[in-house]
Amino acid sequence: MTESLTRREFMKEFGKMGAAAALVPMVVAGEQMSDKPAGLQRPAFIKEVDQPTTEVDWAKVERLAEGERTVRRQFAKYVGQERVDKLSEIQKANMDKYLKEDKPGYTLKDWALQSASGGGAAPRKFFLDPESVRTPEALGVPKWSGTPEDAAMIITAAARHLGAATVGFVELDTNTTEKLIYSKDPDGKEMKILDVDAPAEDDASRTIPKKARYAIVYTVQMSEETMTRCPTHLGAQTTSLTYSRSQNIQERLQRFLMGLGYMALGESSTNALGIAPALGVMSGLGELSRYNRLLTPEYGSMVRVFKMLTDLPVAPTKPINAGLLEFCKNCTKCADHCPSKALSFEKEPTWEVKGGWNNAGHKAWFEDATKCRSYWYETGNNCGICFAVCPFASKNLASFSRVRNYLTATIPAFDGTLKKIDDLLYTPYTEFGKPQKDPEEWWRLNLPDYGISTDQSVRMTS
Repeated sequence: MTESLTRREFMKEFGKMGAAAALVPMVVAGEQMSDKPAGLQRPAFIKEVDQPTTEVDWAKVERLAEGERTVRRQFAKYVGQERVDKLSEIQKANMDKYLKEDKPGYTLKDWALQSASGGGAAPRKFFLDPESVRTPEALGVPKWSGTPEDAAMIITAAARHLGAATVGFVELDTNTTEKLIYSKDPDGKEMKILDVDAPAEDDASRTIPKKARYAIVYTVQMSEETMTRCPTHLGAQTTSLTYSRSQNIQERLQRFLMGLGYMALGESSTNALGIAPALGVMSGLGELSRYNRLLTPEYGSMVRVFKMLTDLPVAPTKPINAGLLEFCKNCTKCADHCPSKALSFEKEPTWEVKGGWNNAGHKAWFEDATKCRSYWYETGNNCGICFAVCPFASKNLASFSRVRNYLTATIPAFDGTLKKIDDLLYTPYTEFGKPQKDPEEWWRLNLPDYGISTDQSVRMTS
């Protein structure tokens, strides 16, 4: 399988969609920005919708006890401790073997970078001690005031400046979106939502004041080039670095909101507070994908999702339809490449929940998280191959990416051909479990800061 196309080969494949030149004015016209006063400024062909493309039955959705349900925290519950112990032995033996063999992606320099990438970040805190922040009260001035639209604008500007990629907002409703807040956090603490004035925390619980009705949802971009080296140490450290960056973003954003005079309740640990992909979908940052995570128009799969609650009234952002979930129906690329065969090949998402780790009440391609997690032990890392091979992860050819995004959002009939082009351009179809690109080559690349490009960032109004 070739890694690139000649001009003739590219145009031949592209010709299946009609004359390529004829699409140029369509794409240019489709990329005119909306006249929204603040927030995400996206091409006009990405539609805001009242309901997400993922179908939801809120009556069946329940608040999830993350620490008790997910495979991430309760792997032994689903496969048994004996299996975990055996996998741990395999992991230790493989990591020792790969290091001594100097296996690409598992060398000492790769291990050292993986170790370094998770450090240097501020510890996560559910809420900060008010005495550590100079609040308006301490400064002797009134707290900040403005319209919900003004609040959305300044929070977005601050979050982006502090390192977030895209930012959205969800107003919590008792019968719907409040159910996306965990009933128990990963550490087992009960998450109470009560009619009280201030947040609180003790050894058994965390209290969220009922008036903290607004979820700030934001993405942090990952390095595409580095993720293509998954599932090695080198590839996995992309995730570690993104999570450590998010910790600093969270504390700084908490300080910003408290400095305005408002609450800022964040994640107490990795993937805490609420269901990240669901909040990402409801805030319009992306759509739910075949690999059952958030897929975004700007960065594809190359993001992680984070969230925070505040009592500052902020204008909610709406779900979107960018044709991404529809594209997933005709693309099984993540499932094709999944070495553990944890992902669904079904054409349509389903209401039928798979595994106790998944939540009822929405249609999805539910993954087999026990297969996925088991494979992590073999690699010694998280995997991430499904993220790396997603067609929307690739931004190398900007002109093709723009045409692809336009056609995905407007003409689903082209989805199959777009996938074939992506296969030819980006995916060598290596054997299961092998990186898409050479890990040793990465060390010689001249990548931008954090290995990411901000050229794909959303444009903001002045």
